[in-house]
Amino acid sequence: MDKKAANIIKYTLSAILAVVLVWFAFRTVDWKTFWEDLQQTRWFWIAIYFAAAVVALVFRERRWTALMRPLDPDLRRMTVWDAINVGNLVNVVLPGAGEFVRCGYVSTKKLSYEKALGTIVCERLSDIAAIIILLVSALASKWSTFGPFFTEHIWGPMTGRAGGPAGWIALGAVVLLVALFWAVFRFRARVRLFGKVADALSGLVAGFASIAKMERKWPFLLSTVGIWASYVTMMYCSIRAIPMLDALTLTDALFLSAVGNLASVIPVPGGIGAYHYLVALSMQSLYGAPWETGILLATLGHEAHAILIILLGVVSYMHLTLRKKK
Repeated sequence: MDKKAANIIKYTLSAILAVVLVWFAFRTVDWKTFWEDLQQTRWFWIAIYFAAAVVALVFRERRWTALMRPLDPDLRRMTVWDAINVGNLVNVVLPGAGEFVRCGYVSTKKLSYEKALGTIVCERLSDIAAIIILLVSALASKWSTFGPFFTEHIWGPMTGRAGGPAGWIALGAVVLLVALFWAVFRFRARVRLFGKVADALSGLVAGFASIAKMERKWPFLLSTVGIWASYVTMMYCSIRAIPMLDALTLTDALFLSAVGNLASVIPVPGGIGAYHYLVALSMQSLYGAPWETGILLATLGHEAHAILIILLGVVSYMHLTLRKKK
């Protein structure tokens, strides 16, 4: 099977999964109640949501620039900003593809494509750590409220209840991956394909190791804090925009933000369906809120963010295209 056919199958399955998750999330919605709740929305808080979302993107640009500057000191911040926006735009349609696209926009003679991809791996690992910290912080602050939901709906399915096969599958995948890496580097001189893969992996390692070369590591750490503080603020603004949720606090926003971001690991376009289902399930299970209220909360946050990403992505793509022509 060639690469094009494999991509077609992968993205088709991703789209089908998105449709299934959307159906699960919206199948029991009472649309009359949903529209009545929507009419009560406080749009002032949605405006603040947009501002926080832009701030999060600015912090992402600062963090990625800090990672890549040791590899290419001449890298322009505007190029990084545009690459991030175009990558996010691609991710709306093709989940995960945007990360590869934005590497192509920032690649230079000093900063190879593989090294740029390595810095993104470093970014993703720091984001995973941030999600874990958010979850632990929220669970520690209100375990009696969040603990049962987390163990039943998140931790249980992830680990497999009653000794399910998930753990063995994960262990087998790790062993297979380690064996593959060993074979690639052991026979790189004999097998041409292994040589190419080894060179690409070496570039990834160099990009990942860029964090050790940063003269000032605090901008990277503070940018990561700024990104996730902005995400929590976005969730809090979404909550405040719905009058029925006035009883919820910043701690609730902290937990809901972490749970919502878990949807990013599900390979569907823009997280659609997965995000709505997780947020609505959390609202119903934790607070006894109607399913329609949870869907409204998820829709306000997800669609507002999608609109911003699409607008900024189109503008950045036009800017990059005009610069290329010049």
